[in-house]
Amino acid sequence: MHLVNAYSIALASTDPALSAVFASGVCLPDGKPLGWIARWLRGVPTFRQVRGPQLFLDVMDGGRDVGLRHFLLGSTEETLQRLRTELERRYPGVEIVGTHSPPFRPLTDEDFVAQDSHVLTAAPTVVWVGLGTPKQDFEALRIARDLGLPAVAVGAAFDFTAGVIEPAPEWMSACGLEWFYRLIREPRRLWRRYLFGNLRFLWVAMRPSSKRFPHDD
Repeated sequence: MHLVNAYSIALASTDPALSAVFASGVCLPDGKPLGWIARWLRGVPTFRQVRGPQLFLDVMDGGRDVGLRHFLLGSTEETLQRLRTELERRYPGVEIVGTHSPPFRPLTDEDFVAQDSHVLTAAPTVVWVGLGTPKQDFEALRIARDLGLPAVAVGAAFDFTAGVIEPAPEWMSACGLEWFYRLIREPRRLWRRYLFGNLRFLWVAMRPSSKRFPHDD
């Protein structure tokens, strides 16, 4: 499963491999602009935003009733520890059966073997993948394909829940300005992503004769 936003669409429009990843799985609209475009240009009134961080928390909460077992893949060891502590504080009884912080470099075959062994030994119901777009989307597909486990590429949910990054105020999220809040908080890291990514998304979305979203395939 993939939580896609305007940046995801922009990347997929120039990367056939990423577009194929989105086309092969379930995609949910993590960005509010996707809902606007779908309703205004495509006449799909039921198309609504599904925020990755909130989906992550909702499944953690509701999953306690059905015994879901969660594996957290991504970020740093420190963030994963803070994330696990916070989830267990908020949702007593939640089953976090494993965590893993991959090396911050291209993984070797041996790395993947070790990581997969770690995941399989934990026997999770779902693997949450927080490696950043688009890396997490490729990895979620690989896990689902090679290990036969549901995997969700969940974006910044790890950092938000762990308190590493402060989420946007609710009013900004409701207005579709979460991207702007993140930009002003981290301009040097994110300016290129949002300036060129948003423009590219608008260009793709406005093309009348093209497939505007990966899940159209």
